[in-house]
Amino acid sequence: MQRIKTFKTLTRGASAALFLSVQVIICIGTVYWAVAETLGMAGTAAMVLGAIFAVPSAYALFFVSRMAFEAETDPANQ
Repeated sequence: MQRIKTFKTLTRGASAALFLSVQVIICIGTVYWAVAETLGMAGTAAMVLGAIFAVPSAYALFFVSRMAFEAETDPANQ
């Protein structure tokens, strides 16, 4: 079976991806804030920690977007 790619399914996929991305950003931001405050980081150290958190954050956002697209365009879910 072929994936159903219409405007309706693509907007639903984008909506689901946006919702899940916001949730991921909130969770990762909370963990970043907790670690930075617990260790008393400021300035350059906080920027380095942010850079360290950026790689898994980007991967999580990519994974969530791909998962939402696949779920919304899957013919079994229509």
